[in-house]
Amino acid sequence: MTLERKISNFFNLSDENWMKHANPLSVWSRYSVLPLILFSFWSRIWIGWWCLIPVLVSLLWMFYNPVVFKKAKSTKNWASKAVLGERVYLNRDKVPLTPHHNTFFNTILNIISSFGLILSIWASINYSLNAVILGTLITYFGKSWFLHRMVCLYEDMKNENDRYKSWEY
Repeated sequence: MTLERKISNFFNLSDENWMKHANPLSVWSRYSVLPLILFSFWSRIWIGWWCLIPVLVSLLWMFYNPVVFKKAKSTKNWASKAVLGERVYLNRDKVPLTPHHNTFFNTILNIISSFGLILSIWASINYSLNAVILGTLITYFGKSWFLHRMVCLYEDMKNENDRYKSWEY
């Protein structure tokens, strides 16, 4: 079982919930999670330990975001294809990827994104605004590039697998 499949199981991403998560509103609003968490940590300077309430709300938003929205009206857009590509990617142990997608580069992009996340959290704890901004930009750079690769993966794989083709409408 791939790590990504374990994560999708944690977020309760059934077939129906994957299609809800493919709603562009879900994808784009998910970009709000990191700034909300960082601002929540930062707010401890004003509200002390009460900052844990917005931290908890932000984490709940991250957890429930993939299933809050309705099924996408169409999956013929970048955001939906990115989610569908992630779904293809997590199944790579069952359905092999095309050779040019079966690289270590996706892992490198996730490492870049994780580095930015760690930097931005550290910076928020230490009240370093410049480092928070840099860490957030690094995180979004890595994640967005990864999602772009998932769009390309989905586009390539849907032509080779009827199951994936049926996800597009």
